[in-house]
Amino acid sequence: MRSVLAALRDGLDRATIYLPIILTACLALGTYWLVRNAPQLAEPRREQAVRHDPDYFMRGFVIKSFLPSGALRSELAGQEGRHYPDNDTIEVDQLRLRSVSPVGRVTRASADRGLSNGDASEVQLFGHALVVREADTDAAGKPLPRLEFRGEFLHAFLDTERVRSNRPVTLTRGADRFTAESMDYDNLSGIANLRGRVRGLLVPDGTAAGPR
Repeated sequence: MRSVLAALRDGLDRATIYLPIILTACLALGTYWLVRNAPQLAEPRREQAVRHDPDYFMRGFVIKSFLPSGALRSELAGQEGRHYPDNDTIEVDQLRLRSVSPVGRVTRASADRGLSNGDASEVQLFGHALVVREADTDAAGKPLPRLEFRGEFLHAFLDTERVRSNRPVTLTRGADRFTAESMDYDNLSGIANLRGRVRGLLVPDGTAAGPR
């Protein structure tokens, strides 16, 4: 009987010695099982490059925008239009635009094709481009003659009343007429920077225009 008890005691002693190793092995196996069966973290998605594709089309359309007061700010019309969401621009075939500046001056524009920003305050005109600022008066009541810009490309900033072009352009101010290879006109300052081969025809007030 004593031998049996001694054998059991020896077995328990040996089991006690190996118990930490057994527990460690069980813990390692449990950890491995948890890692294998845990849900995988979602891999970060690569940002797709923004494509310059239209998200909607318009045909025979008119877009009007208004000031907070309810007054008309601009009216953009065209034969066909394509909106590009990546830069919020509208490409227009046979563009026609009427805009009223913050001080109430009216500007009209037309072209074979145009590219306008979202609120039609900036427009690029391609092919038979025309920008017209109707005759008006300044803050002092002095008459401002009609201004007309023509060319194959014009870039108009309607709120700030600027017209630029890096291509040949014709500027008509009242009866006066100028041509240049490029231009930057600021209506608020009344300064026109004409560059390249510049030619001008100045007609004195009250004199009919004639060959010069």
